[in-house]
Amino acid sequence: MAEEAEPIPSAEATAATGAAGHHTTDKTPDTGHGGHGSQGFATMALGAIGVVFGDIGTSPLYAMREALSHARTTDNIELSVLGVVSLVLWALTLIVTVKYVIFLMRADNKGEGGTLALMALAQRALGRRSTTVFFLGVVGASLFYGDGMITPAISVMGAIEGLKDAPGIGHALRPYVLPLSAFILIIIFMVQSRGTQKIATLFGPITTLWFLTLAALGVYHLMDDWSILRAFSPYYGVRFLLENGFIGFVILGSVFLAVTGAEALYADMGHFGKAPIRAAWLVLVFPSLALNYLGQGAMVLDHPATAVDPFYRMVPQAVYWPVLLLATAAAVIASQAVITGAFSMTQQAVQLGLLPRIEIKRTSETQAGQIFVPSVNQLLMFGVLALLFMFRSSTRLASAYGIAVTGSMFVDTLLAFVVLRKFFHWSTARTLCLIVPLGLLDLVFISSNLLKIPDGAWLPLVFGLVLVLMMWTWTRGAHILTEKARRDSVRLDELIEILRARAPHRVPGAAIFLTSDPDMAPVALMHNLKHNKVLHEKNVILTVRTAETPRVDDDARLTIEAINDDFKKVVVFYGFMESPNLPKALALCRKHGLKFDIMSTSFFLGRRSVVPSAHSGMPLWQDKVFIYLMKNAANPTEFFKIPPGRVVELGAQVTV
Repeated sequence: MAEEAEPIPSAEATAATGAAGHHTTDKTPDTGHGGHGSQGFATMALGAIGVVFGDIGTSPLYAMREALSHARTTDNIELSVLGVVSLVLWALTLIVTVKYVIFLMRADNKGEGGTLALMALAQRALGRRSTTVFFLGVVGASLFYGDGMITPAISVMGAIEGLKDAPGIGHALRPYVLPLSAFILIIIFMVQSRGTQKIATLFGPITTLWFLTLAALGVYHLMDDWSILRAFSPYYGVRFLLENGFIGFVILGSVFLAVTGAEALYADMGHFGKAPIRAAWLVLVFPSLALNYLGQGAMVLDHPATAVDPFYRMVPQAVYWPVLLLATAAAVIASQAVITGAFSMTQQAVQLGLLPRIEIKRTSETQAGQIFVPSVNQLLMFGVLALLFMFRSSTRLASAYGIAVTGSMFVDTLLAFVVLRKFFHWSTARTLCLIVPLGLLDLVFISSNLLKIPDGAWLPLVFGLVLVLMMWTWTRGAHILTEKARRDSVRLDELIEILRARAPHRVPGAAIFLTSDPDMAPVALMHNLKHNKVLHEKNVILTVRTAETPRVDDDARLTIEAINDDFKKVVVFYGFMESPNLPKALALCRKHGLKFDIMSTSFFLGRRSVVPSAHSGMPLWQDKVFIYLMKNAANPTEFFKIPPGRVVELGAQVTV
């Protein structure tokens, strides 16, 4: 790892906040388009339907089936069906519509949403780095990855399991469900490196057709028993829970499957804007889901035997194959959205200093969100396939699903408390009136999903815990190295005085020294003076900071401080959703009066070889984890887009 080339963004975010000017102080007006005003509102709404609602749109494949499988153990079938449908409708209303669409989408970080964006906004609202807020962000991000492993597996398998009920040949196709699901998932992950720009234009129309199909199937079966409309009353949901006690509590875990994917509304807000997402939810997605769940309930009331698989039993045989193919396409799109979300989350985590540098490739020259992270893609593929062959059915996968999502949602609620109080300046009473009911609702669903732990829900929790430990180890180790470097280094102003008294040999050209602490003399500079005994005509002490905003405009991209004729400090700012490109940023120096040819400039990077120590810093096992992460971090030359032929690396050994 090139320590001097490795800024510690999470530790320096507060400084970046103050220096990035208006990017860190203004509240973003809700234009409704998330910065996409040049594109039509309908186009943005259609795109949101394809990307944002893929996960929640595949929930009807299995949510009612899982909830009703528990409800059939009760004596009153009518109350069970009405109770389950009522709970599903009100979960969609309270969690998705009220919590996310109405309230949380107001807490945006310059148009961006998601757990890490909310964490950065909360840190900015507090005006300092809070360990509690930081930890909540780490936990939320880790749980998101746990959810990201299960969603592709359960979505694709839930769709492909429709082969079992295929007219005439369903029995013969049963053995092929698992291998076909695995084949489709492998293809999905293999095509990630090519980008999704070309096929993404089809996501919106296909998913829109899927929601219209859900609505049509629901309306078609409403006539089976119109009394299902009573489920709109929360009375039946509450009565069902009270009369069934523990069984009703267990069913809540299955009911929650209907709202998995709700956090995608918030996380993808920056891509489509608030108004298009809200319009898509209220006009198409929510009504279609509600109609389909009502239709499934009406069918089960009329034909209780269909409760074993209500979705595919509600499909008329004449259109069974087209619906099956459409369901598969919707599952693929839902999987793609989650994978893309994992890539974006990784980019944010790297920029915020939660993870080491990771290779991030752009798959589009025109769309900023089109990125590919090879290591994450590989990890997710192995994880998804392992889950698929471990659980072997969507019913068993449903037992592991939900706990990570509920945890992530609860983190959002806690972070929202900080943002509402400190950023929007709500009174404590007003904030609690909103946050307490939402938090209690989250806790109820978390408690219900905890019952799934023996059946497989432990897996995403363990995966999340591993990621928490990894992020904690990385940030702590990076902080220790930074502090040790500060203690062992000479202050830059002191070095300049020494050089003034004993001037070294001067060579023509410019040298750029990357460092995470511009007040201290970079290790590479000290080694260059010690071993080469030369000093360039122009010397730039360059630091990269990550602001607590998604993006930084070019007019606030960098600051320049002239120390003397020989040395200048340059600080380059990037948002946590941007990929650093130092040559492009340094080209802006001309506007500030600092001119040099990037192709005749040498970049000096300090590479530190770290060895574990049992007597300082972290425990030995953490030292080894940190060193492993460092060794597998992306090359700083590639990460910062520095021309390889212009880089000089000078190393030293240090303990951690």
